[in-house]
Amino acid sequence: MRLDEAGGLLAAESARYAAMGWMRGTSGNLSVVLGRDPLRLAVTASGLDKGMLEPSDVVEVDFHGAPVRGQPLAPSAEAGLHARVARVSGAGAVVHVHALAPVIAAERNPGGIVLQDLEMLKGFGRPADSRVVVPVVPNSQDMRVLGDAFEAGYDPATPALVVARHGVYVWGDDLVHARHRLECLEWLLRFTNAVEGGA
Repeated sequence: MRLDEAGGLLAAESARYAAMGWMRGTSGNLSVVLGRDPLRLAVTASGLDKGMLEPSDVVEVDFHGAPVRGQPLAPSAEAGLHARVARVSGAGAVVHVHALAPVIAAERNPGGIVLQDLEMLKGFGRPADSRVVVPVVPNSQDMRVLGDAFEAGYDPATPALVVARHGVYVWGDDLVHARHRLECLEWLLRFTNAVEGGA
């Protein structure tokens, strides 16, 4: 995929999430894999309103999440974790938003959020009667620390990670697949929060 093509897709998806209230202020970031040999990603640029991105508001980054060449914009500070998730999981796209439901669920379930016997689990490619544990990791400003925590608890069948008091990462084959998974997860976590006592 070309960088300009990826930029258009990322801008459109960012606007969608911003309209949902999941990318408030300039928070959150999205990425899509441009190539795998070597791994390169297009990541939304840092510090921009995600509801108003242009296709040019993306940065190409390498295996470590560092810009691959001189570019006018800086990548998101979390680009390193996007690259780690894409490398380990084989995902084609990674989405990070600050939806409230995952953060509340993580606060109540710091050891992992259990989802079981819910029809919307099919949105994760799991049977409705399965038991899924969404991992929760402590927040850190060091993407290597977050990456290590992600990898330590990685389950190929659970394409999500909640960072406590921060937000959620979800990945998929492409941006649409990741979005569908995120929408299902957000519903599941809203349900869980309501059953556990409100919010």
